Amino acid sequence: MSRIVILTGSMRRGGNTELLAQAFADGARRNHEVEILSVADYHVNPCVGCNSCFKREGHACFQQDDMTRIYEKLRQAEVLVIASPIYFYGISAQLKAIVDRLHTPMRDEFKIKKMALLLVGGAVLPELFDPIKMQYQMVLNFFKLENAGMVLVRNVKELGAIKEHPALQEAYDLGASIP
Repeated sequence: MSRIVILTGSMRRGGNTELLAQAFADGARRNHEVEILSVADYHVNPCVGCNSCFKREGHACFQQDDMTRIYEKLRQAEVLVIASPIYFYGISAQLKAIVDRLHTPMRDEFKIKKMALLLVGGAVLPELFDPIKMQYQMVLNFFKLENAGMVLVRNVKELGAIKEHPALQEAYDLGASIP
C-alpha cells in the first residue's frame, strides 16, 4: 500500500478538476491511502527565487505560509498526482506557486517515486496540453520519477460538464492501476 497525494489546482469547489481528481482517488483507494490537497484550502506565496532555503537550517523557506503543511504531506507520499484546470495553456497560478516552492533541498527528503497528471481544459486545440506535458516530462526526468499516467480532458468548460465524460472512468481506472 502506497501513500498517494493529489494536488488539485482549482479554486472552484466541485469543479471539473476536483471531480476528475476524485475519480482517480476513488480508484486508487482500492489499494492505497489517498489524500487530496486542494489549493483552495491553502495559502501559498510564490517562490521569490532567493535560494535562502539552501542555507537555512532544515532548508525551511523564510516565508511563513501553508507550504510547510504541504511539505509534511509530501514527505509521506510515494506517488504524487498533479490535477489542474488549464489556464492560458498552463496549470493554475495557485498550483504553480506550490510547484515552484518545491525548488528546495527539502525535496530530497521526499519518497515520491511516481507521478501522474490530470488536466482539464475548455478548448479543443490539439496542442492544448503540450506546454504542460513538456514541463511534466522535464520534472520526471530531473527527479528520475516514473510516469504513472495521464488523463487529459478537452472541451470541458461549464461547472460539472465532466460528469458524463468517459474521462472520469479513465481517471478511476488509472487510480486503480497504480501498483
